[in-house]
Amino acid sequence: MNVNFEYYRIFYYVAKYSNFTKAARVLNNSQPNITRAMNCLEHEANCTLFIRTNRGVHLTPEGERLYTRISAAMIQLQLAEEELSDSVGLEHGSISIGASETALNIYLLDRLKKFHMTYPGVRLKICNHSTPQAIRSVRSGEIDFAVVTTPTKLDAPLKEIRLKPFQEILVGGKTFTALASQELSFKDLKEYPFISLGTETATYHFYYQLFLAHGVELVPDTEAATTDQVLPLVKSELGLAFLPEAMAKEAIRKHEITKMMLKEEIPKRYVCMVYDSKRPMSVAAQKLKKILLEQVAM
Repeated sequence: MNVNFEYYRIFYYVAKYSNFTKAARVLNNSQPNITRAMNCLEHEANCTLFIRTNRGVHLTPEGERLYTRISAAMIQLQLAEEELSDSVGLEHGSISIGASETALNIYLLDRLKKFHMTYPGVRLKICNHSTPQAIRSVRSGEIDFAVVTTPTKLDAPLKEIRLKPFQEILVGGKTFTALASQELSFKDLKEYPFISLGTETATYHFYYQLFLAHGVELVPDTEAATTDQVLPLVKSELGLAFLPEAMAKEAIRKHEITKMMLKEEIPKRYVCMVYDSKRPMSVAAQKLKKILLEQVAM
């Protein structure tokens, strides 16, 4: 048989909906055309595929066998169309991300490199945000999602996925080398100049609450706009500061700064992804999300 493929496509929808009129509506065609096409298919197949009733149509045993094969083929064709659409989207797409300095440095950069090498046609826009700013941008739809650090304060439909834990340490410049042999408490830190991020950041609020929990109010002598600014300030002897261990490690190795001992334990924080669960992501954003979630224990 040399049957017109379009007849099989129409057959699939008629069988799926058990109705000529519904199939015509889905195919943006007329009911008489659909009926005519099915009559032609039955003629060329030399068998009856449908039993017509006042309530619609039902498949004959021969129709059931044909539908099993046709439906499998249609599913494969639909998947192929979706893959082709995805491929086109990843050649010309774009992604807008909000990222805090810490999240960018200790987690996001390596993943962005991998994504860019795999999908070089996708344009990336990275917005340098504090965690609260990034959350507001996700909520307003200005960015696809955010990669920031805890603590976060989210309301539905925003959701958070923790990507990586990180530990912060207390550091000081070379002038604090002698002090490094002592074990300091949070109360002791009142006696020394202290560097912190600005009050609008999640890091400031984290440490403000941590200091309060130990009976001390955090009153920084120097405020930095970003985490990247803290390390140079510490090197310049402006005071003590908390930094992610990964960002301080190289400077400690080179003896540019000193790690201080602290009596109290600093709770772990997390790099996390924040997204709007009710807003569909573009194909490109979904691919980047998949890379970000690799090796994450869900």
